[in-house]
Amino acid sequence: MDNMYSITGSMLLYNNRAETVQKTIRCFLNTELSIKLYIVDNSGDDKKHIIPKDERIEYIFNGKNVGFGAGHNIAIKKSLNKSNYHLILNPDIFFKNGVLEKLHAFMEANNEVGLAMPRICYFDGSNQYLCKLLPTPLDLILRRLNSSILKVLLKSRLNRYELKFTGYDKIMDVPHLSGCFMFIRNEVFKKIGIFDENFFIYLEDVDLSRRIHRYYRTVYYPEAIVYHEHERGSYKNCRLLKHHIVSAIRYFNKWGWFFDDERSNVNKKIISQLSIKKIASR
Repeated sequence: MDNMYSITGSMLLYNNRAETVQKTIRCFLNTELSIKLYIVDNSGDDKKHIIPKDERIEYIFNGKNVGFGAGHNIAIKKSLNKSNYHLILNPDIFFKNGVLEKLHAFMEANNEVGLAMPRICYFDGSNQYLCKLLPTPLDLILRRLNSSILKVLLKSRLNRYELKFTGYDKIMDVPHLSGCFMFIRNEVFKKIGIFDENFFIYLEDVDLSRRIHRYYRTVYYPEAIVYHEHERGSYKNCRLLKHHIVSAIRYFNKWGWFFDDERSNVNKKIISQLSIKKIASR
């Protein structure tokens, strides 16, 4: 059976501001492509009243917070045989008309790409550094340190981890792309699986990106641009910080703490490729 839609998308709600959610929905629906949006609500109270009435939207109320990956998995399972591509979309992402078309055209022209992420910016147009190497425990610890002295001393390591030396101005292969906007070829899920629900929230995007990167290119595509509020909740909320720590432990238990040959090989290869590209562009 032919797929019904060019793109399906899933957006996860958990007590989000109505006006922010509605703005993101309008951005997604503003396209001539054939699309379907699954809105999965993890809130305790039904939020259907804030969702615009549109035949392209399907609202799913869980009645409880099942987690980021588990929530999106509900929509992914529905989309598997209905579209060529699925978009994981945060409810605080905004973009202009044409972004979905650019990503769709890029994926259509590059069958080896399993996952693409656009350039993600703050509202002032500056980059959010959401392309990363596969993390070591030290990388995650350093990003959370409040000590300005240590951050200065270890700045080069953090810059390398976040690939800042690339300038974020060219298409590049990246093993870890942010879960706030993941444009995924649907066949990928059939090969590598969906989100690992052992991660309630945080690092599920690292885990998924890594599994996709084993078999497909995972690509940063800056010719499409989106804007993200990016609240970094675990830096402000102790409960979210606890979830972040638990997910980090589960991630390293799964993939390896200090001895992870795949991580070492992937990171060395990516750094080598990007360094050569950087030199060639000068």
